[in-house]
Amino acid sequence: MNGDWLIRGPEGRLGVYIPSGDGVLCRAEHRPGGPWDGPRKVGGDQKVHPGHAVGQGVDGYAHLVAWRPTVPGESGLVHSTHFRPHLAALDWTPIGHPNKKGDRTGPPAVAVDAEGRAHVFVRNKGGGVSMVAQKESGGWGPWRDLKGRGTQEQLIAVTGGSGRVELYTSSADGILRRHQEVPDGALVPGELLDVRVRAGTLSALVTSKERTTLFFADPEGMLCAWRPGGDPVPLLAAAGPGPVAAIRCVVAGQDCTLLAQRSAAGRVVFAACPTEQESAGLRWTESGPHLPAGARVAVVEDADGRLVAATLTADGELRLARQKDEPGIALAAWQTV
Repeated sequence: MNGDWLIRGPEGRLGVYIPSGDGVLCRAEHRPGGPWDGPRKVGGDQKVHPGHAVGQGVDGYAHLVAWRPTVPGESGLVHSTHFRPHLAALDWTPIGHPNKKGDRTGPPAVAVDAEGRAHVFVRNKGGGVSMVAQKESGGWGPWRDLKGRGTQEQLIAVTGGSGRVELYTSSADGILRRHQEVPDGALVPGELLDVRVRAGTLSALVTSKERTTLFFADPEGMLCAWRPGGDPVPLLAAAGPGPVAAIRCVVAGQDCTLLAQRSAAGRVVFAACPTEQESAGLRWTESGPHLPAGARVAVVEDADGRLVAATLTADGELRLARQKDEPGIALAAWQTV
C-alpha cells in the first residue's frame, strides 16, 4: 500500500483500506467512535494486483489507484473514488499506462489537490516518473513524462498546505522534490538533496502552510527529517524497516509531530517532538502486543480529536488503540476490530 490506508471520512467515521488477494477491502466505523462494520470490496467485481495507493482530499473523499491485469503479461492503472467509508466505492475506471502498454512498472502514488482532483504518479519503464491527473471538466488528461532516471519504486505524493501537489522520489543521486508552482500547474523539478537513502523509507507530513517535512532513513539506519531549503536533520535510529507513520497533534496545548513505526523487536513504537523543532530531541516508547514482520502502522485523529493508532497484519488483522482522556498522548489498551 502507498499513502494513508487509515483515514477519517467526511462524517467522522474511521475507515481502512486493506489488500486482499485480487482486491481491496474497506472497513469502516458504523458511527464515529462506534463498532466497525464488516469488510466490503472496493470497485465491484474487478480484479486488481496487490499494491494499491490511497490519497485523500480536503473534502474527505478517498481516491484509490491500483494496477489491473488486462491481457496476459500486461496491466493498466485504474482509479476509484470513495465518498463515504461506510458506503460502496465507485467502480474501477481505467486511466491507462505510463508507456501506453506493458506490464506493471512500479507502485503508484496519488495526491488530491485543493479542487478535489486526483494526481497519479508511477515510475515508468525508463526509470523516470510519469503522471496523469483528473481534468477540471471531468475525465483524465494526457500522461506526462516528468523525466528522471534510476528512480526507486517508492513515490511519495502529498498535497501541501497551500493546496499544491508535491512529489518526492529517491535514487542513487539523492532525493528529488517536484512541485506545482501554481495551482493546477505542471510539476517542476525542485531541489535535489544529495543524500544516501535506504530504499522504501520515505514518508511526508505537511507541517505548516508553507512547508512539508520529509522523513527518511539513511543506509546506516538513522532516521532523518528534511524540509526543502534546509539541511537534513538526524533524529534517532529508525526502530525498524520501512517508513514511519507521522501525524501532527496537540499535546498539552503544543503543536507536536508524532512518529510511529513497527520496531525490529515487533512492537509499535512512538516518538514525538514539537513540530519543526526536531532539535528538541526524540526517543522511542513501546506500545501494544508483538506484531509479525510486515505489519503496517498508521495514525489518525478521530472525530473527537483523539489520536488513534492502528496496526494491520498481512493476514488482515486490524487492531486499534485510542488516546486516553487525560493529558499527554497515552493510549488505552489495543483492541482487535
